Parts: sequence; C-alpha cells; structure tokens
Amino acid sequence: RRRLKFCSACGSAEIGLTVPEGDHRERYVCRHCSTIHYRNPLIVCGVVPVFEDRVMLCRRGIEPRFGKWTLPAGFMENGESVEEGALRELAEEACATVNLGPLLTVLSVPYISQVHMMYLGEMTEAKYATTPESTEIQLFREEEIPWKELAFRTVKTALEHFFECRRQGQYSLKRAKIE
Repeated sequence: RRRLKFCSACGSAEIGLTVPEGDHRERYVCRHCSTIHYRNPLIVCGVVPVFEDRVMLCRRGIEPRFGKWTLPAGFMENGESVEEGALRELAEEACATVNLGPLLTVLSVPYISQVHMMYLGEMTEAKYATTPESTEIQLFREEEIPWKELAFRTVKTALEHFFECRRQGQYSLKRAKIE
C-alpha cells in the first residue's frame, strides 16, 4: 500500500496509520488536524461495443499493457454516473458512440482495489477512429478474438460472458471476483 505523505486538508506531513475511534480498519489520519483519509477502490467503467455480429476492441496505446487488446474502459470521474463514464471512455478511446444496453459485468478486483463495470453497447454504424489511447481499432467475430493478446483478465471475463449471453439469447449480469 502506498504511503500517504501529506494531509490534503491542512498540508501537514504528520500523517500516520491508526484505527480511528468507531472504525475497524487502519486509516491514514492527520495528527495535526485529525482528518481521516479514506482510500477506497476505484471504479473502472466501460462498454462491450457490438456492431452486427462483431465486437469492437482497441489496441492499447498507453501503459499498462501497451499494445494489447482491450475493451474501451477507464476510470470513472467524479461528478459522472457509471453510464456517463462508460460512454465517455468509449468516445475517448475509440471516437465511437453506442446505444447503451444492460450492465453485463461487475468484477471485483481486490488485489488492485478496483471494481470493473462493463455495459453492452449497440453500435448503429461501424464508425470509430484511433486516439492517443488506442493505436488500432478492429471489429472481431467471436472466433477472431485475439484471446491470448487481451490486456486484462476482466476483459476476457466480460467477453466470455457477452458471448455466452448472446448464444443464450438473453443478457444477464455476471458478478465475479478476479484474483
């Protein structure tokens, strides 16, 4: 766990790990102003963009996993809903739009303190473009997916769930813990 060096409330460097009164976990607490600094998981939101029978994947133009294939997704920003974040990430990474469908996956990734939430998105046209975040974008049929070149286990899990739901003709929510 990364050490907190300065209090964001008062600027003091008198930060220490302690269990605050009424709490049950160690937290960073400022010894100067008593501010408790909660560090909570980050939400990653994204889309499984589908055009006809193909799924859009982006080749990462940034670290981590530069050059690997991924679904358009990223960290949710303050002041936006999960859906707004998913659509924003799609636009930022692929210059694409979708009709947002149901939530497909909620994947807890506790070892990196993240929760990944992926939505189904229907593309009405195959219109997209590369960005500084994606060096290549391609539409893949299920049998063409570069499974061994996927950037993250959460992407693999989301794609497997999407294809299984499509075969069954019904979309459901998959909840899982990725370790």
